[in-house]
Amino acid sequence: MTQVRMITTDAEIDAAIERAKLLDGEPLAKTAVYIPSLKVLMVGLTNGRRLVLPIEDLQGLENATAKQLQNIEILGRGTGINFPDIDAGFYMPSLIEGVYGNRRWMSELGKRGGNARTEAKQIASRANGAKGGRPRKVVDARKVAAVAATKPRKVANIPTPGNAANVAATKRRGRETGRRG
Repeated sequence: MTQVRMITTDAEIDAAIERAKLLDGEPLAKTAVYIPSLKVLMVGLTNGRRLVLPIEDLQGLENATAKQLQNIEILGRGTGINFPDIDAGFYMPSLIEGVYGNRRWMSELGKRGGNARTEAKQIASRANGAKGGRPRKVVDARKVAAVAATKPRKVANIPTPGNAANVAATKRRGRETGRRG
């Protein structure tokens, strides 16, 4: 078997230390416990708060056994949480921001929430329907004016002595494609 030797330079170490300084003051993991009865991971943070995460939302943990989830390591100064039995790990700043996996995983989580059929969702839908549907977005008049100023204006095809032939050709093309000109 070939052995690989990694060499870390002083510059790489200095860069890592500088990146770590950026996390000063950020909440990091102090404790991590899996609660089997609730199927949640509870992470105690350095700022005194607790982060409670459903296991089924965390990518890579959805099919893990309770025994595998009990073995938790806190990495670095609390920047990460690792589950060595299932080779899954999470970056704490991402978990705090609500990122529980890669883009595809997060997209699937969003779809699950959007497809939920709860009684509260049905009641809200009926109430909106009784009011005439989903409420329209409130638009700031200044934004509308700014957008209108940047859009090119469409000039009507009015026949003038110089463009009469172009207008006729445009109308013919419109009839051929089924569009009005």
